[in-house]
Amino acid sequence: MEGLLRRSLENKEKIIIFYVSNKNQITERYIRVLQLHDDYVTAYCYYRKQVRTFKLESILSAGQSRKRVGA
Repeated sequence: MEGLLRRSLENKEKIIIFYVSNKNQITERYIRVLQLHDDYVTAYCYYRKQVRTFKLESILSAGQSRKRVGA
């Protein structure tokens, strides 16, 4: 998963993640990684249309985006 996040950062690629929120809800997010840190990722979230922080431990899975997402 770290390789995919790094590739999103380096190539400015959109990816999809499945994430557990603070309220224990699983959400699907299309993101583009802006910064990688030891325990979290700063990324542009196309769902919220803003820069968000995602804890690495809360990301269940990540994959390449197959669907076109605007912005």
